[in-house]
Amino acid sequence: MSVTEQQVQTALKELIDPNTQRDFVSTKSVRNIKIDGGKVSLDVILPYPAKMVQGEIKQMVEDKIKTMAGVESATANVSWKIVAHGVQKGVKLIPGVKNIIAVASGKGGVGKSTTAVNLALALAAEGASVGMLDADIYGPSQPTMLGIHGRPMSEDGESLEPMIGHGIQAMSIGFLIDVDTPMVWRGPMVTQALEQLLNNTKWKDLDYLVVDLPPGTGDIQLTLAQRVPVTGAVIVTTPQDIALIDARKGLKMFEKVGVPILGVVENMSLHICSKCSHEEPIFGVGGGQKMCADYGVEFLGGLPLDIRIREETDAGKPTVVAEPESRIAEIYRQIARRVAVKVGDLAVDHSAKFPSIVIQNT
Repeated sequence: MSVTEQQVQTALKELIDPNTQRDFVSTKSVRNIKIDGGKVSLDVILPYPAKMVQGEIKQMVEDKIKTMAGVESATANVSWKIVAHGVQKGVKLIPGVKNIIAVASGKGGVGKSTTAVNLALALAAEGASVGMLDADIYGPSQPTMLGIHGRPMSEDGESLEPMIGHGIQAMSIGFLIDVDTPMVWRGPMVTQALEQLLNNTKWKDLDYLVVDLPPGTGDIQLTLAQRVPVTGAVIVTTPQDIALIDARKGLKMFEKVGVPILGVVENMSLHICSKCSHEEPIFGVGGGQKMCADYGVEFLGGLPLDIRIREETDAGKPTVVAEPESRIAEIYRQIARRVAVKVGDLAVDHSAKFPSIVIQNT
């Protein structure tokens, strides 16, 4: 009995992608099904980077097809394609950048910058082209966390070449000033500086640009959220009530300017004693999950209060690259994949597909 393309699609409708929680057919990932007698081959093109789970997905799909009657062999070619998605109305995309992910918090001290850099590195580890923009003009920390030294180059005297750290492109005001120089600037100057860093950097074919926003929800943050073409935002909090109050404000700020909330990351969810391994939720339990339930957003994951996270970022080699096989690095990668999946679910930006219309007098 010969196998048909419809039968292959029907079989794959029963197979759930563990990252999207949907079948491969409904996400339109299955392409180019070819049948030669009992041999079946097809492409699986994912909407998110999946280098670390590529083999797992390939095995899943091939094993499923092999269970079909009449199939002798199955070959699944798994890859991914990241496209640009829509942003706030009236805000144009940045050349060389497909998607911008803002990482924000309502208050400082919750590990937002640490989360941002590990998220960026995790997306890169999954096979994406990634950049990091340090938008915290008053307290830039990404140069230290990425272990980058020196000044950015400028070939034309106007635009800046991004610095490179652990395989990702980066830009920060920290590259342009001495480490001890305070930025004694008012809000409009800070906003202008950030826009220049964003628009005057020659980003090179980025799938994702992660923006480490300054903490708070004041005039500066609101202006940035309105002017920067953000695909989606990730909110970072800690479990205690005082942090959640401010995190909720940050979430509502993005909702007001039409930026989708990709989810919430809870830092310092659990403390594990390095000597006796005793686990204790010293900052409370379930705060991030409750916030997500209240606002109908996804809980992306919780991270422990672990001395290694602090030591490794201080040393310029964050956990995702310092200990890629560790449980903490895996949590960051799981969060990164969920963020990428959430971005992939958003409306696609079609502006690049239409030619510009120019009217000339002839």
